[in-house]
Amino acid sequence: MESESAKILSFPKNTALPWIEAYQQTCLAHLPASTVAVYVSILRQFTQWVMERTKPREDFQPNALTSSMVERYLFDLSAQGYSFSHCKRVKSVITNFCQWLVDDQRTLSHNPVRGVKLVRPVPLQQQESRTLSPQERDLLQNLVKQDDLRGQALFALGYWAGCRVTDITHLLLEQTHVGAKSGWLHMGEPSEKSREIDLVNEARRPLHAYLQKRARDEPSPFVFTSQRSERLTEAGLHHWFRSLKQQALPEEQALLADIHFHDLRDDFAHRVLEAGWTLEETAYYLGHVTFRGTPAVQTTIRYTQVTRAQVKEKLKALKG
Repeated sequence: MESESAKILSFPKNTALPWIEAYQQTCLAHLPASTVAVYVSILRQFTQWVMERTKPREDFQPNALTSSMVERYLFDLSAQGYSFSHCKRVKSVITNFCQWLVDDQRTLSHNPVRGVKLVRPVPLQQQESRTLSPQERDLLQNLVKQDDLRGQALFALGYWAGCRVTDITHLLLEQTHVGAKSGWLHMGEPSEKSREIDLVNEARRPLHAYLQKRARDEPSPFVFTSQRSERLTEAGLHHWFRSLKQQALPEEQALLADIHFHDLRDDFAHRVLEAGWTLEETAYYLGHVTFRGTPAVQTTIRYTQVTRAQVKEKLKALKG
């Protein structure tokens, strides 16, 4: 029987690493080690993304970098929930790397990032939240049932607990209190913004099963690890979710194509409000809090969608 670790999605070999190392030695040596680590991580993720979209077994070719490719990558980051400031930093790092390819390596005739514009996202309060249809919910849950324990736990925390991507990827074992009959999580850093949330059985059971199966000798303090680092990265989580959707039938893939992992959190918020939760309760559970630690109801209110049917029922109770 195939082991759980064997089922973990593997990434193709990144043949851009020699280019990144050469760039690091040439242009980044004067920077602090922490800054270098961030720049290298950004370039590794970007070139890995590029490699996944080139022909199989084809080495990284700098001259394959185009403006449309960079623009699409930045759009993907934004769609996955990365902040505008992070996307701006990523663009700057890629710009300098490509300029090095132009000036020092002569592998590019021009810098493909020049002219690429970042669009500042609409403020959270003005965004429309996503509610999944019953068919979309059924399709995703059926796909997850066929996935491994790790995937089932990841999905459960998004769909049944409304966790953010960063909540999941930074979740520590010491913050995870899950047993056979009950479970709760401590979310966030120790501060007025941290919170403790109880888990429904649909979220607790998959997480408990995964933790029971997780390698006992795994040294990482994080709940979800990867083959490359001590924790699963945000990009790795999004990669897993895209791969999950690709396992659907062709006609089903079209229905799931524009669903992102963050949409599970939005849908959770809609479902708990429909179940009778107050805005304050929903805000607390989702981690929508002000700097003072009070529920940020204005952030949560975007999940409310009043319908004609609801108002019609209220009319029946109107008294003169």
